[in-house]
Amino acid sequence: MPHTMSRMGDVLAGFHAAWEFESDSVLIRFERGIRTPKLFQALGERRIPLEAIAGVTLTPGKRGTTVLHLVPRPGADPLMEAAAGQLKDGADPYRLVLPAERETLAEYYADELRALLPAEDPGEADRYLVAAPEVPLQFKAYDGKASFDGKSVAFRWFWTGASSAKWKAGDQSFLVTDLSGVEWRSPEVFEGHLRLLRRETPVAQPAQADQDPAAVVFGLGYGPVHESLPFAASVLAAVRASGPAPVTQSAAAAPAGRRDPADIAERIRHLGELHQAGLLTDDEFTAKKAELLAEL
Repeated sequence: MPHTMSRMGDVLAGFHAAWEFESDSVLIRFERGIRTPKLFQALGERRIPLEAIAGVTLTPGKRGTTVLHLVPRPGADPLMEAAAGQLKDGADPYRLVLPAERETLAEYYADELRALLPAEDPGEADRYLVAAPEVPLQFKAYDGKASFDGKSVAFRWFWTGASSAKWKAGDQSFLVTDLSGVEWRSPEVFEGHLRLLRRETPVAQPAQADQDPAAVVFGLGYGPVHESLPFAASVLAAVRASGPAPVTQSAAAAPAGRRDPADIAERIRHLGELHQAGLLTDDEFTAKKAELLAEL
């Protein structure tokens, strides 16, 4: 007889979220408050089927807290696939931070969950088991506006931010059926991007996202994580539903290329403005400037 959660329907409340344990899933409801990470607020709630969980850990957190962490099964959640390991701990929707006095209760639920999971590693899922964020979705990037209706992705360029290459190409629309995946780079540090990967491309896509009509770029104040990541996850889920397993590519795996010196100079000027405004520390400014200069 299979093991079932003996206290089905119980709720474990932590900082920024409450987890409800059910017979076949964990329902995560995120709080809406000024201190709650914006990604959590955007997600609202998520149901994580037990078959989408590879493991459960319980570890000490900062300042005497305890962290209950569901380890997502690879390939089971489009949000985590799109993030490709770039989320900070504080924005990880699979982590529940609890006050120290609830550690014993957290241990109980961790043991209960482990008893429900397979004894061996289930491996990568062959389909998404966690629902993607619902469409329609849109967000404003630095160089354009991105929108997704479930069937196609559209980019509309801003004259104040788009490169000449994008203006020459014109506004873009991509059918999900023509895509093979997405590449999402977190905008947490300075510059990020969302690039659509196409199944058949007549010419190689530009290495730099700001020159690629199939990509939008964003940074501080433009295309934040809570807007651009759910967007990327929803596109990724639609791509998988339309054909072969989609491709995700992290920034570290992106092809390198030399950039236009004029573009580098403009980026450094913008970086300096952020530094002067106090949005970047001295160390962040120096590191990013060196990174840009290295691309010349």
